[in-house]
Amino acid sequence: MADTQTPDIIYTIVDEAPELASHSLLPMIRSFAAAAGIDVETRNISVAGRILAAFPDYLNDDQRVSDDLAELGELVKTPDANVIKLPNISASVPQLVAALRELQSQGYNLPDYPEEPTTDEERDVRARYDAIKGSAVNPVLREGNSDRRAAKAVKSYAMQHPHSMGKWSSDSRTHVATMGARDFRSNEKSTTITAAQAGGARITFTSAGGAETVLKDGLSYDEGTVVDATFLSASALRAFIKEQIAATEPGVLFSVHLKATMMKVSDPIIFGHFVAVYLEDFLAKHGQTVSDLGWSPNSGLGDLEARIAGKTELEADLKAALEARPPLYMVNSDRGISNLHVPSDVIIDASMPAIIRAGGIGWGPDGNAAETKCCIPDSSYAAVYDETIDYFKETGALDPTSCGAVSNVGLMAQKAEEYGSHPTTFEMSEAGTVRIVLANGDVLHEHAVEAGDIWRSATAKKAPIEDWIKLGIARTKATGAAAFWLDASRAHDAELIKVVKPALEKAGIDIPIMAPREATRFTLETMRKGDDCVTITGNVLRDYLTDLFPILELGTSAKMLSIVKLMNGGGLFETGAGGSAPKHVQQLVEENHLRWDSLGEFCALGESLKFLAEARGKQQAQVLGEAVEAATQQVLDNDRSPERKVGANDNRSSHYWFTRYWAEALAAQQDDADLAAHFAPIAQALAEKEATILAELQDGEGKPVDLGGYYHPGEDKTSAVMRPSATLNAILG
Repeated sequence: MADTQTPDIIYTIVDEAPELASHSLLPMIRSFAAAAGIDVETRNISVAGRILAAFPDYLNDDQRVSDDLAELGELVKTPDANVIKLPNISASVPQLVAALRELQSQGYNLPDYPEEPTTDEERDVRARYDAIKGSAVNPVLREGNSDRRAAKAVKSYAMQHPHSMGKWSSDSRTHVATMGARDFRSNEKSTTITAAQAGGARITFTSAGGAETVLKDGLSYDEGTVVDATFLSASALRAFIKEQIAATEPGVLFSVHLKATMMKVSDPIIFGHFVAVYLEDFLAKHGQTVSDLGWSPNSGLGDLEARIAGKTELEADLKAALEARPPLYMVNSDRGISNLHVPSDVIIDASMPAIIRAGGIGWGPDGNAAETKCCIPDSSYAAVYDETIDYFKETGALDPTSCGAVSNVGLMAQKAEEYGSHPTTFEMSEAGTVRIVLANGDVLHEHAVEAGDIWRSATAKKAPIEDWIKLGIARTKATGAAAFWLDASRAHDAELIKVVKPALEKAGIDIPIMAPREATRFTLETMRKGDDCVTITGNVLRDYLTDLFPILELGTSAKMLSIVKLMNGGGLFETGAGGSAPKHVQQLVEENHLRWDSLGEFCALGESLKFLAEARGKQQAQVLGEAVEAATQQVLDNDRSPERKVGANDNRSSHYWFTRYWAEALAAQQDDADLAAHFAPIAQALAEKEATILAELQDGEGKPVDLGGYYHPGEDKTSAVMRPSATLNAILG
């Protein structure tokens, strides 16, 4: 695409708190960008937007929307791409259905989600909805590998204003439990495609009786692609769950930690097994009844409670069944939402760091803190959390005032590794054999499976692997200590090591290669010494570690700078995590106070503007970007970030301060006289009208507001809530 065809910057429309914040911040960004002749356009990758884009044939002409995700998927393959990506919902089935129902209530004639499709039309509808579930956005946009780290201003502030850390005791009973056998890690097979093997492939299933079914056709493997195949035994999983429930000591909470949002096929099934085994006695008595009510264990306790509400015997028996089991780790003890209530609430990279930061403590159903058994069924990455817990039991918690910073270089381009496995993950309906068969008839991988087993295949392509290694070397040279997190005893990692070792030798650099457990301790010890460290990892560990270490050192992962260096030259600038966003929306609706912190957006904006200057020669963009960094530092230094309680700074007032500091920095700079002259009166007006603006922004706090929807809020209603200062709006034009 030529520059005239491609917007200077694309800002994504997403979901929940980040999208609410955009209604306040984006008009400010556009106002400032326009002064430098920079156009900022939006593209909608929200759950609601993607649902509408998937069903144009069901909608009226004025309801149809463009497929913005598909458009962005093509754009990120070009050198002109400059995309600021905010965190979007990776929808579980309950979230998808909730968004669908909301859209239907707003007059969109969308088809229902078919739980068990029986007709061709229902199967087509189900396939369209399934394409929206889970990690549907990131694999499309991430045509590059990840460089994620804390901005200097953020790290400096965290050291000067340390967050609270729970105390660890050497005799803490909090621990990780994992399968270790008959799981994805132990059953994994991996190979690198040779020139002779390159080309088409299919996945087949052969039943015990010899009948063959094609599970997936039309696959294509390039030379150098690493292809994995593995499965998790359902019977071994259920035995593990039963064993861990029985082994939970009195006073210890029981929990499972998965990622049913990103691993949209496998993890909801695993979650359902935990629910079913935990409720084993209840289901032995009422299983058919609740099934007839439309309940599946995969949907969780919350859906069960809703379906049996008012049915006295069922409610009493469920209560008794829960009381007979170990108490559950709670997502929200005040609201009675347990770890097994909703699959989309079970997010390992948020839940495990929270327990670790708190000193191994979780909240129980009685509202009290307690030690926790953390079940992480598959052993592929469980050792990271197990080693972290063991380390803190030995050494005590980290000191945020002195610990070093941990950054990450993550292999994620072109649907690398497990997060790209959704179309090639299957739950087995019967016993038999699953094979990956190449076009020449050779069997690449083969597994004997039983009914209920979860089989999956994933790939990592040659070009992304080589790009990841180069990026890891570059960040190591810039930072110092680093390690490749690869386990020679794991099939997939062994294939990557075959590429990493010669690349390091060719580059003349010695970067250690460590299994995740050893790399975890190495990183924690480096942090404790006050030194910085780079974790060079695969896709899932990228996701896990860019929450774990930032939460320990910064108190949050939402303030990280995330740069995706797109492989064809463009830039994708991500703004941090969104795991706590639902609670923020709830508080805004109830109290008109949004505590979402847009610091991640500030950091991404600065990098995007500087990239624009470099890529297209727009020097005023460089000036704007440097001023963004100065403004961000001022927001932190002057404690202008949002706070939790009504009456204190919230997202909107923090945006006022950011914009004011941005204008002041532009007025004071000497690199561009035109920009200085343009922003001097704006900075002056923002300062002079401070009291009026802040009063207008806080007017109505403490009272409920109407956004017109959760997944698809009303544009006018949301703008009225998020832009309540007429004075500020007038100054910015």
